Amino acid sequence: MSTRVVLAEDHQMVREGLRSLLEHQDGIEVVGEATDGRAAVCLVRQVSPTVVVMDVSMPGLNGVEATRQIVAEMPGVKVIGLSIHADKRFIVEMLKAGASGYLLKASAFDELVGAISAVVAGQVYLSPRITALVVDTCIGTETEQDTSPFLLLTPREREVLQLLAEGKHAKEIARLFQITRKTVDTHRQNIMNKLRLDSLADLIKYAVKEGLISLDA
Repeated sequence: MSTRVVLAEDHQMVREGLRSLLEHQDGIEVVGEATDGRAAVCLVRQVSPTVVVMDVSMPGLNGVEATRQIVAEMPGVKVIGLSIHADKRFIVEMLKAGASGYLLKASAFDELVGAISAVVAGQVYLSPRITALVVDTCIGTETEQDTSPFLLLTPREREVLQLLAEGKHAKEIARLFQITRKTVDTHRQNIMNKLRLDSLADLIKYAVKEGLISLDA
């Protein structure tokens, strides 16, 4: 039986490169592509893949939140995080969300096939360059990540935070989640209070710092 793979990556060239690599591998079939986290979650529901290769930083819904939703709803699906970031915050958050692996984009083409085989076999795969970071985090004392106020936010508040930082209006967010604009305003106020932010500009800076959005997006 073929390993069914979904590629969730907002950069077309990277996505096409990964597809080209996987299409030449026996026993692997690319069954779909998504360009943002929300589309990835919907696609996984539709095609029931074995593995999702998930870009960590994507518009609309980032890879961490998308992974959390996929694993909660479809625990049999394996997720491999893919990122340019070797920052332990991104690695640990992806693993906490339920990812079975984490690759750096710089090494993805050399390692991806092996990573897919490993996670399908029930193993956890980490790029060698980041293994030490994870070990240090596991054996260390309390870290900056452990005390981050970002962890105080609910999953829905984290989604709203990203959308606000990307410039979405309250009306758009309300329509997306099928909630009232007043509820969106409440989420926004809760976010500002929990993160101790005073303005939308502060919120955007915070989202960039946490890797929810990038300045060149």
